[in-house]
Amino acid sequence: MDWDEVADCEGMLCPLPVLRARKRLLAMAVGRVLCVRATDAMAAVDLPHFCGQAGHTLLETRAEGGVALYLIRKEKGGG
Repeated sequence: MDWDEVADCEGMLCPLPVLRARKRLLAMAVGRVLCVRATDAMAAVDLPHFCGQAGHTLLETRAEGGVALYLIRKEKGGG
């Protein structure tokens, strides 16, 4: 799956990956896909929870070496 923008959160600890994802999603158009690159294990809990609360869709989670990729589709105008 392809994405439109990347939020590089490697080396950042909770809650920074979620805050960075939220900020990027606020600036994106509805329907676009953000790839969040994170190394913090808590991102596996925090990002799906954030998507559920904010109304965005977590399309895919996959590992690329020691980095987890979270593909999030923006579903509405807010963050």
